[in-house]
Amino acid sequence: MEALLTNSMGVGVRDLLEDNVGHDANKYVAMLGSIGIFVLLNNLISIVPTLESPTAQVSVPLGCAIVVFLYYNWTGIVKHGPLGHSKHFLGPVLAMSPIMLPIEIVSNLARLLSLTVRLWVNMFVSETLYILFLGLMLELSIFLEHLNKLGYVGLVVPLIGPIPFILLHIFVAVLQAFVFTILPVIYVAGAVAEEH
Repeated sequence: MEALLTNSMGVGVRDLLEDNVGHDANKYVAMLGSIGIFVLLNNLISIVPTLESPTAQVSVPLGCAIVVFLYYNWTGIVKHGPLGHSKHFLGPVLAMSPIMLPIEIVSNLARLLSLTVRLWVNMFVSETLYILFLGLMLELSIFLEHLNKLGYVGLVVPLIGPIPFILLHIFVAVLQAFVFTILPVIYVAGAVAEEH
C-alpha cells in the first residue's frame, strides 16, 4: 500500500502531489489517495469470477467525478477565498474576461463529463472484451473436448489462452486508476496555485 503513496518511479499519489502542488501536498493525500485506491480496487474486482467491475456502470464513475469536482473547487475556495477562486475563471487579462468566463466555466464543468466518460467507457469495454474472450476460451475448451484427438494439448490451450486477456484487463484497470488519480491531482494543483 505504501507503494501507492510513494515509490521509486515517482508515480505514487504523494509523489504526484509533491510534483504538482508543492509544499502543501500532504493536505490532499488522504482524499485523492482514497479516490485513487477506490477506483483501482473497483476496476480490479472483476478479475474474480462472477463479479463485475462497479466502474463499468456509469453511476460509480459519475459519483467519483462529482466528488473530485466538488473537492478541487472547495480546495481553491479554501486557499484563495470565494472571490480569489472566482478570479481564476476570468483569465489572465481583465479585458478578455467577458470571453474567458464562459469558456472557463464550460471547461470546468466539462471535467465532470470527461472524468466520468473516460473511466466508464474504458472499463466497460475492457470488461466486455475480457468476458467475451473468456467465453470464447470456454467454447474452445468444449470444442476440443468433443474432438478428443489433441489429447492433453486440448486441455492446456483453454487454460493458457485467457492469461493474455486477464493481463490486458489488469493493465487497463491500473492505467485507468492512474489516470483517475493524476487528473484530480492536476485539478487541485490548478485550484490552489499561487499567481506569480
